[in-house]
Amino acid sequence: MKAPVARQPALWRYLWGWVIGALVVVWSTMFAVAWTTGHHEAGEVADGQLVSVARLWLVSTPRTRPAAQPVPVERVESYVQDVAVLHWVNGRLVSDTHGVAPLLPAGAELSAGFSDTELAGPTGPEPWRVFVAERQGRFGPERVAVLMNMAHRIDLGQDMALHLASPALFVLPLVALLLWWAIRTGLRPLDRLSLEVAALDSLAGQRLDERHRFREFSSIVQAINTLVDSLKTRARREREFASDVAHELRTPLTALALQARAARDEPSAERLQGLEHEALRAGHILAQLLDLARAQQGEGRAAVAPVDLGDVAARLISDHAQLAFERGQELSLNQPEQAVTVAGPRLLVELALRNLIENALRHTPPGTQVAVAVWRDGAAQGVSVSDDGQRREAGGATPGASEGSGALPPSDTSGLGLGLRLVERIAQQLGAALERDTPEPPMTTRFTLRWPR
Repeated sequence: MKAPVARQPALWRYLWGWVIGALVVVWSTMFAVAWTTGHHEAGEVADGQLVSVARLWLVSTPRTRPAAQPVPVERVESYVQDVAVLHWVNGRLVSDTHGVAPLLPAGAELSAGFSDTELAGPTGPEPWRVFVAERQGRFGPERVAVLMNMAHRIDLGQDMALHLASPALFVLPLVALLLWWAIRTGLRPLDRLSLEVAALDSLAGQRLDERHRFREFSSIVQAINTLVDSLKTRARREREFASDVAHELRTPLTALALQARAARDEPSAERLQGLEHEALRAGHILAQLLDLARAQQGEGRAAVAPVDLGDVAARLISDHAQLAFERGQELSLNQPEQAVTVAGPRLLVELALRNLIENALRHTPPGTQVAVAVWRDGAAQGVSVSDDGQRREAGGATPGASEGSGALPPSDTSGLGLGLRLVERIAQQLGAALERDTPEPPMTTRFTLRWPR
């Protein structure tokens, strides 16, 4: 039973969530700053009011003592705060606007300037802010103390802070809605690009239009087009390979059917030998197809490790020595004293080199020299398989190799290069290149697996 696919979150929701989170952080910071600023400004305003009242009182001292008003208890959230004024002339209290003198602590001395004190209130001591101003008057030294209840001052700070921060609270939903709309609108080009990618038919060679409105999409479009081109090339190669395989198998299977019919009508040793020959030929082709499937799946890729080409070549030479002897062919190995190593799965390295050796043994006549050389130079390193057999190629195609298990048919020159196609696929996976060139005489053909250093 197929496991249910987890629902993936939408990109716009992800972006919107981060933006809203950032917006909340900004708003919280602004509120904290507004709160602190409001209380600070409230203190400045209150202190300024105390100073202004004290100076005004000293300049315009009333000749008659006003009646004392009760101490304000109600907190009025307004920038105009009620204050109490005490006026002394020659040390004698002449004015007490709110009757706060009896509430002062016993023996308390109010010094000039700003200070904080406590007055007895209905529920206990209450903090008050005090400013005292002094001057030398006509009737002697004068002192004026202006007092403000700190509770009223705190209310003033909160009122100012809320007035500063509350607009942002109302604007926050509007900004969030605008951001949601902006993110959804901004991601529409990406949605259109996704629809274009979904509508692509890569096997048909369709590509994305590289003319896009935004520069950031260029790299994505180029990467997708590169992938499409790669898939198109791979599909073309697969179709060509399938066509080659069909042609390669049709010939031995047709011959196998004919040989079987002839052997049924007229049994003989020659017809049975021909039947065996065609069966082995079809078996070799199927074995090559199995090797190709293993190479395409990257079998052994997890076992990537340094591979000694000389050790692999020596082992394969030993495995094929008996076959070369039976065919009258000379099989040799030449390698440097220092080991030549490449990185890759050993299984694939052996598979590629075995196909090259068997290709040389299969497509050259008896008496041929087949030389395997492991080499290294300043730019590259690798292994080469050369022979002096002047290989014949059916239909102008490159000869192929067999899988390697069992006997090889003598002087078998048919085929469309299935083995070399297999080696090419393996070389691509190993990061190497398969090259064919003309070696030094007396060798006539050479195939090389080359790794860059």
